[in-house]
Amino acid sequence: MERVLGIGGYFMRAADPAALSAWYRDCLGLDADENGLWHQGAGLTVFATFESETDYFGSRAQQTMLNFRVRDLDAMLAQLRAKGADVAEETQDMEGVGRFGWVTDPEGNRVELWQPA
Repeated sequence: MERVLGIGGYFMRAADPAALSAWYRDCLGLDADENGLWHQGAGLTVFATFESETDYFGSRAQQTMLNFRVRDLDAMLAQLRAKGADVAEETQDMEGVGRFGWVTDPEGNRVELWQPA
């Protein structure tokens, strides 16, 4: 059976695509080129489904959630707060999995940040 090789892209609607792209670059360091190509670091990617009634994504209107791997969750959350981003106060630790935190982008999308164990 033929299989997918990995995530090939993630596409989002935005009222101001250039501003949203700049936010991801300036706040999260996602340095995509003019074509949107981004060379991510090696590591795991989680593909998981959630119950339709979950509150985990924030708004029930949000059907998917980006999860970015980070090296130092505390440093990333502090960086985001310093830039005025909407950062959730709580973090979560999962034994053997890692630590999680969340930020909401300027378009209202909740984004998860994961420091793997």
